[in-house]
Amino acid sequence: MSKSIAIIGSGFSSLAAACYLAQNGNTVEIFEKNDSLGGRARRFKEKGFTFDMGPSWYWMPDVFERFFADFGKKPSDFYELDKLDPGYQVIFEGGETIEIGDSLDKIYKIFDKEEENGAKKLKKFIDNARDNYDIAIKDLVYKPGVSPLELVTPKTITKLGEFFSTVDKDVEKEFKSEKLKQILKFPVLFLGAKPSETPSFYNFMNYADFGLGTWHPKGGFHEVIAAMVKLAKSLGVKVNTNANIDKIEVKNNTATALEVNGETLNFDTILSGADYHHTETLLDQKHRQYSEAYWNKKVFAPSSLLFYIGFDKKLKNIKHHNLFFDVDFNEHAKDIYTTPKWPDEPLFYANFTSITDPSTAPEGHENGFFLVPIAPGIEDTEELRGEYFNKIMTRFESLTEQSVQKNIIFKRSFCVNDFVEDYNSYKGNAYGMANTLLQTAFLRPKLKSKKVNNLYFTGQLTVPGPGVPPALISGKLVSELIEKN
Repeated sequence: MSKSIAIIGSGFSSLAAACYLAQNGNTVEIFEKNDSLGGRARRFKEKGFTFDMGPSWYWMPDVFERFFADFGKKPSDFYELDKLDPGYQVIFEGGETIEIGDSLDKIYKIFDKEEENGAKKLKKFIDNARDNYDIAIKDLVYKPGVSPLELVTPKTITKLGEFFSTVDKDVEKEFKSEKLKQILKFPVLFLGAKPSETPSFYNFMNYADFGLGTWHPKGGFHEVIAAMVKLAKSLGVKVNTNANIDKIEVKNNTATALEVNGETLNFDTILSGADYHHTETLLDQKHRQYSEAYWNKKVFAPSSLLFYIGFDKKLKNIKHHNLFFDVDFNEHAKDIYTTPKWPDEPLFYANFTSITDPSTAPEGHENGFFLVPIAPGIEDTEELRGEYFNKIMTRFESLTEQSVQKNIIFKRSFCVNDFVEDYNSYKGNAYGMANTLLQTAFLRPKLKSKKVNNLYFTGQLTVPGPGVPPALISGKLVSELIEKN
């Protein structure tokens, strides 16, 4: 039977759910508090530069293909994809670089160059990662997290030990080169936790990286959002911006309405793709599932200090994606997870889409996106932002052997306070709740409220976890739960 469904937020999970629910004949309406769509994947343009505000790594292309195929479409119906070669480069102390090419053969050669039998070791590691990817995508991530039995399949039973070891242990056991170890531990940071806290099974992210490659949607990552909005509207979804939700109204333990900009609007079902913790604050206390103590105990993915920068010249010695691992990886991780504070010497990441996609900057210019991962909930001031900007730009100039600061013609920063202000993000986290052993699958906050009928959740704080592909899957999973009820 057709339902009227309100969806809070317009990120990947919300848009995915909207498409599935509308396809099934429901009346679907999205409410986005900001003036543009996409949630963390918003875009802005300034002085001829185009900046993606959030996600910039297009990994796991098969998940995007599967999403669009559910509607008889392909990604290429909406946007053009380029496979990057190299996918990214890693810059170490002294400016030494390692490029991760666009094929396993190229990457095997790099590993052999860095370490005796490096290719042989990597092949064994990647073969296991490929098996895990297959199991994860086919058996696990498309499950709604309602029961521990979802994790029990003939294939997962053979992998049981990998849920009790860690990525860190596996990498340390196999490889000697510190550089290669850092490269292999890097992909799990997308899952929001230290490699030493991430179950070995999640090494499938290494297959996503090396085996499936890194891609770029022409025009920027927001083109994926634009595609999903176009699809949603074609299915009849109504979209509202500047629509702030003040309250979720509950009668007889059933969600019945939203208060939007002071106006009460009635719906059969309410789905929130906004921050889970924030969504529960829109309910009276007695209707909330999780206490403040519960949220405070959880391991959250990092927040970020971001800089969007326009340069009036082309830069040298950089690639589309660049990881600056010239300082201690473990010390920075401690400053995020163990004793949360601003890092003394931060690792950082920078991308320049204009290198491979000239449409994102004026001719002869470069657009830069710089990211420093930091602990959620720490102090955020303009002074600290300025201090860290100087730190990373000084290192950037030294490591890439060029002067760039005097060539900056546009700069904007975004940090903890902005994540809270723009996305109602718990403690200003950027990626949601980490995928540690005790925060996996059925141990994550539920897609369906346990206390309020017809109230559902989707996104990076619930199942299956942080990242863009999991957000697409989360939208599908919650739409299936809604259809069952």
